[in-house]
Amino acid sequence: MLPSVRYPRILPVGEAAFTVEFGDAVDEALNRRVHAFDAALQAQPVPGLVETVPTYRSLLVMYDPQVSRAEAMRVALADALAVLATAELPLGRLVEIPVCYGGEADPDLADVAAHCGITAQAVIELHAQPVYTVAMLGFAPGFAYLLGLPEALATPRLATPRLRVPPGSVGIAGAQTGVYALATPGGWRIIGRTDRVLFDPGRAEPFALRAGDRVRFVPL
Repeated sequence: MLPSVRYPRILPVGEAAFTVEFGDAVDEALNRRVHAFDAALQAQPVPGLVETVPTYRSLLVMYDPQVSRAEAMRVALADALAVLATAELPLGRLVEIPVCYGGEADPDLADVAAHCGITAQAVIELHAQPVYTVAMLGFAPGFAYLLGLPEALATPRLATPRLRVPPGSVGIAGAQTGVYALATPGGWRIIGRTDRVLFDPGRAEPFALRAGDRVRFVPL
């Protein structure tokens, strides 16, 4: 029998990074701990810290080995985890995103409604109801994976992805929702569109959303 895994755990990634794992599931409470740990490291950086990258269940910590040796970084991360265990987990920023649901530009609203056995209006109301959490950014610059989709709206991806999904498209894939920040291929079910620019490399802050933010969709 394999030994049970104890979390959180710190694992080496190459010669200049560690991953700090908080669990092995896609879970909002677990993901919030990832973001809380990330915020704690940003507030009080350990020597040699270069960059952090949050995911659903872990935080990648990259460091400069010329400033901090691996064992020193491991100890510093363990000390930070010990403090986190007794700290109150902070809430992220609340960002409202206006969305126009339905129409020719949003081809999958009717299909989502049919799959879920509800009306298109019910899909809109359910989708706009929660406050979502930005679990992580990935796939393409500015694309935010959002947790908190009502179970009643869970819908599989398209069998064949589209070659081009316009920026601002709001979609559903499985138990998640998200917004395309750039025009890219994609297989998410598109149910709405926003004019909000989520990624602009010319801005001082290129990304409109950060990992750990909270998001509310506002129907237009």
